Amino acid sequence: MRLINLFGIGAVLILMAGCTSPHKNILSEELAVAQTFNPETYICYQSSGEIVVDGKLDEVDWEKAAWTNVFVDIEGDKKPAPTYPTRAKMLWDTACFYVAAELVEPHLWGTLHQRDTVIFYDNDFEIFIDPDWDTHNYYEFEMNALNTVWDLLLTKPYRDDGVPIDSWNIIGLKTGVHISGTLNDPSDIDNKWFVEVAMPLEVLMEAQAGQSIPVDGDQWRVGFSRVQWQMEIENGAYKKKKGPAGERIPEDNWVWSATDEINMHKPELWGVVQFSESNTDNQFAVYQQDEDWEIISQLRNLYYRQNNYMQLFNAFASSTAELRFDDFNPQIVIHGNTYTASQISTSGEFYWFIREDGRLWKGQK
Repeated sequence: MRLINLFGIGAVLILMAGCTSPHKNILSEELAVAQTFNPETYICYQSSGEIVVDGKLDEVDWEKAAWTNVFVDIEGDKKPAPTYPTRAKMLWDTACFYVAAELVEPHLWGTLHQRDTVIFYDNDFEIFIDPDWDTHNYYEFEMNALNTVWDLLLTKPYRDDGVPIDSWNIIGLKTGVHISGTLNDPSDIDNKWFVEVAMPLEVLMEAQAGQSIPVDGDQWRVGFSRVQWQMEIENGAYKKKKGPAGERIPEDNWVWSATDEINMHKPELWGVVQFSESNTDNQFAVYQQDEDWEIISQLRNLYYRQNNYMQLFNAFASSTAELRFDDFNPQIVIHGNTYTASQISTSGEFYWFIREDGRLWKGQK
């Protein structure tokens, strides 16, 4: 018997003949969907001298640091390439993590002056950082062409009922903007704007239990995003474009590493930044993918499938067979309306764990 849109989900379900338990015997295409994890990567070298945070990027270290690939639409190949190019570069020293970006734009515009307002209501540049890969207690930072910033801590992604902590600030933060053109002047055509950010490492470790500042080879999950509004000129001033019925035209979202939907709060799909203790004169480091990358990816897919299973059956699956895994068999322990799944590492020295709110970590059983 074929059932369409069973339980309100548009997946096709096939009820196997003679089944006695719908939890164990209903197969769903929704459960079989797998996310491919192929993030952008970057090797971040140490600066050899002082970095003056003014947006000009005229230090030798910035000149030698590599640019990332040009940003893509947040939905990846589902959408056209961005209208204007964006790229970023990174450095670090024992005190700070540095980020710079170049944003090409013919009309430079900004309105927000108050710190910790919702900066993406202007065109902006955004940084997301999760040093320990667990998708919890990560940092979000936004700034506009006026050098107005918004920094906050997310306890976990919104999909997992995360709470934004706006009162959290990056103490010691330094930011700079350099304008190639004129800001808020519709009478001319501009070129681009540059941002430069220095974030103290000590502050970025505040919510990462047991973590210390990077050492050679350490890797962070880092996301970059650019929000761009379609603009028009009316009565000598910029204004956001509206559709034919007066509706707001949604903003564009251009990113370094695509998240496949309009949602930056998917830390598992951000880029991977590997730190090197070599300086920019000795750029010989080679990116090393974590030996447990496949295990981490499979556990993340288990989390996705468990969420779908919960929507279908109002319960979590107790086995990978119920989740349509053919070649992955971690242990799943159900605790009422929660679960923990675990898989031994490639080295056999520890276990990887994931739970219902998406937190991923390693430890001993």
